[in-house]
Amino acid sequence: MAEWTVLEHGALQQHAENLWTIEGSLPNMGLPRTCTVIRRDDGGVLLHSAIALSDEGMAALAALGPLAGIIVPNAMHRLDAPAYKARFPDVPVYCPPEARAAVEEKVSVDATYDSFPVGDDVWMFPVDGVAGAEWVIAVRSEDGLSLVFTDTLFNLPHQSGFGGLIMRLLGSSGGPKVTRIARWMMVKDKTALGKSMARLAELPDLRRVIPGHGDIITDNAAEILRGVAATL
Repeated sequence: MAEWTVLEHGALQQHAENLWTIEGSLPNMGLPRTCTVIRRDDGGVLLHSAIALSDEGMAALAALGPLAGIIVPNAMHRLDAPAYKARFPDVPVYCPPEARAAVEEKVSVDATYDSFPVGDDVWMFPVDGVAGAEWVIAVRSEDGLSLVFTDTLFNLPHQSGFGGLIMRLLGSSGGPKVTRIARWMMVKDKTALGKSMARLAELPDLRRVIPGHGDIITDNAAEILRGVAATL
């Protein structure tokens, strides 16, 4: 059975009636990660980039509704998925079709995104220019639309100390951006990615953007996406 390893993490932070995030740490890294918690219209709860939580955190999660899906957006965000699958064996694991082989090295996948039961509340689509390495999850709430990213968009402030220096040297901190590492490892066509992000900025009722790493963007989300697109 996969070990349930709890690293340092925060509490559930609510953003809408059906949307929460949890910020957690990574082993031997100063890079924070974000788990997005989505409650569907039928009451089922989805975890995007799942984080193993403390007993208190799991109780808070359970209070939101029954777990209905574990979303593993890529191979780099599969750390705690095996432990969740072992703990909740009947809950399906979803991942992008392009990532299935890599994700299944650590956890069995029940279905890819193209078989995900989308609806007016939750749906997903690939970002252009990254050869399927990034899919955005769209969540409809009463106050508007939220877009959940994974690794093509960071929003980390500059940090102090040696870890902060490394993040600055890697070009991974300093506000919303496509990081230098993402450009090296993921981006195949920066023009296509820029156009894709610019199109996302035009989605009606865009309320917030949730990066896989860093601060949630709640003010001027469309303008910020357009600004990031213009750097590509």
